[in-house]
Amino acid sequence: MTFQQVYGYEPAVRYSAPGRVNLIGEHTDYNDGYVLPFAIDRRTVASIGQRDDRLIRVASAFEPDAVHELSLDDLSPENMQGWSAYVFGIAWALREQAGADLSGKTGFDVFIDSDVPVGAGLSSSAAIECGVALAFTDLWGLDLSRKQLARVGQYSENHAVGAPTGIMDQSASLLGEQDAVVFLDCRTLDTAVVDLALEANGLEVLVIDTRVEHAHATGGYKARRESCERGAAAMGVPALRDVAVEDLPRAEELLDDETFRRVRHIVTEDQRVLDTVRTLREQGPRAIGELLVASHASMRDDFEISVPELDLAVETAMANGAVGARMTGGGFGGAAIALVDREARGTITDAVTSAFAAAGYREPTVFTVHAAQGARRD
Repeated sequence: MTFQQVYGYEPAVRYSAPGRVNLIGEHTDYNDGYVLPFAIDRRTVASIGQRDDRLIRVASAFEPDAVHELSLDDLSPENMQGWSAYVFGIAWALREQAGADLSGKTGFDVFIDSDVPVGAGLSSSAAIECGVALAFTDLWGLDLSRKQLARVGQYSENHAVGAPTGIMDQSASLLGEQDAVVFLDCRTLDTAVVDLALEANGLEVLVIDTRVEHAHATGGYKARRESCERGAAAMGVPALRDVAVEDLPRAEELLDDETFRRVRHIVTEDQRVLDTVRTLREQGPRAIGELLVASHASMRDDFEISVPELDLAVETAMANGAVGARMTGGGFGGAAIALVDREARGTITDAVTSAFAAAGYREPTVFTVHAAQGARRD
């Protein structure tokens, strides 16, 4: 299914935005902490045609028989349902969060296609939001920076979709650069591009999609965020970013065991991000393996967001020569990443596939990703 097949004419423009892999720094974003994601060479494409009324119509290649529509005059979360809320929510958030005046604007026909895996923790949702946000901003002639658009995307996901996510995914999708990671301070939104230098070092990032789907709008993600907020309140700080590793003994005295372990993950993960940035700059990517492994252990044991399939992926990759490995994304399913020698890609892929079969798990999808450019007009 294509734009032309749905709407009967050719689109005026196409915009695309990438998914992302988070190299390290998990659940630190909504705690005002540090993250280190990179945009990947898997993208979502928004094909768009201009309308002469105030209607936005949305269709997609993954739901070919449905066209969702909503007037700019009726934009509100109550009128948005299902995946189309990722598109309608951006128009609403541009008005509500960024203060855009949509009173004289006309709508669009939008068609979404993507090769970012859904439910794998690679931020397929932010890829939709960021491509659409850049497109609407350009086509409506709004004066908004990419950092502002990251805020718009987060606001939409939090309030229109109902997922309490931080700003990392949108920042990576909008600000990513070739062969580099985005070092993001989630409090100030200050960013720095840090060279990954994987090609020069003969390394690749292997994504192991366990095909265990997760849902951020429900359940464990919300509970983890609430634990972090309780921990920060008990420690008397605005956010856990303000708690240092040296403060953990006091935190252990103040907090119940579960809340303390949640806090310990965030505090140590923030430090691991800082250590990874320094190590990349000083020693290169081959030196970050232990930090990736420590991050996974913290997510498995302290934050308790891993699942057996993710643990098996990480353990098998490491046992077969990976430089480092960890789960990536929100957890409760999704994908793991492994930093591997280019020549070892096939061996590690085969080993992980065999281990999943032996354990009776679904066959994983394993593929390589490269750090890529952020959202753009194609």
